[in-house]
Amino acid sequence: MKHMDFHGTAAEPVQARRRAGQRAYLAGHAAEAHAMDLYAARGANLLETRWRGKSGEVDLIFEEHGEIVFAEVKAARSHEAAMARLGQAQIKRIHRAGSEYLVHTPKGQLSDVRFDLVVVDGQGRGDILEGAFSHF
Repeated sequence: MKHMDFHGTAAEPVQARRRAGQRAYLAGHAAEAHAMDLYAARGANLLETRWRGKSGEVDLIFEEHGEIVFAEVKAARSHEAAMARLGQAQIKRIHRAGSEYLVHTPKGQLSDVRFDLVVVDGQGRGDILEGAFSHF
């Protein structure tokens, strides 16, 4: 039988993954908080955070100038890298979740809607890309 050293060697990769996961989770929350600030500065009204329907999750939902705005927030070292993190499958899920959400609004499926991408870079700079994936 082989002797195993239990002085942290086996646990190190697991702990490293946990720390990386925790950092990503906190960075995601910070990016979403920054996105909320960007929209608030524009006068948007926050309706939901991390709204989850049967089809998936929408990071942030706002009402802005009569439109329901579904915002996906992506953080990365650069804005370009953040933009690259939004794939076609995720766009489809967000569209389906947005459609689900509209059931809870006064105009339902007749609501004016927009799907925005908010990118936050490693320096904490954020930009709202209006209608970045509003196409269906």
